[in-house]
Amino acid sequence: MLFAGGFSFTNFLTDAFAIFLFVVWFWLIIMVAGDLFRRRDVSGWGKALWVLVLILFPYIGLFAYMIFEGRGMAERSSQQAQQARDELRRVVGFSVADEIVKLEGLRKSGSITAEELTHLRAKLVE
Repeated sequence: MLFAGGFSFTNFLTDAFAIFLFVVWFWLIIMVAGDLFRRRDVSGWGKALWVLVLILFPYIGLFAYMIFEGRGMAERSSQQAQQARDELRRVVGFSVADEIVKLEGLRKSGSITAEELTHLRAKLVE
């Protein structure tokens, strides 16, 4: 019965779309589980409850977590990216003062304007 409708372009598109939806759903489950296990503000019992909901009601649980914890997910992801960036800068030896000296050199050589220098310096100080 697998090919009862025959092999047609419509069947191919339907199958490709179904596979795409499955991959997106699976990716979302991984993102939610990763966020859930990285959280420090939820107890072990709370995490166990969310995992149970995600296993028993995968679609409803996924959407509920994203609706109720979506803003927190974004904030935690942003904080994690900032921590990774700071750690990389520390390891590489990034210094804001060194970067400002480089920008001053670019300004003196005429590569950037005074307005660009001010804008880039403000970004570095943030």
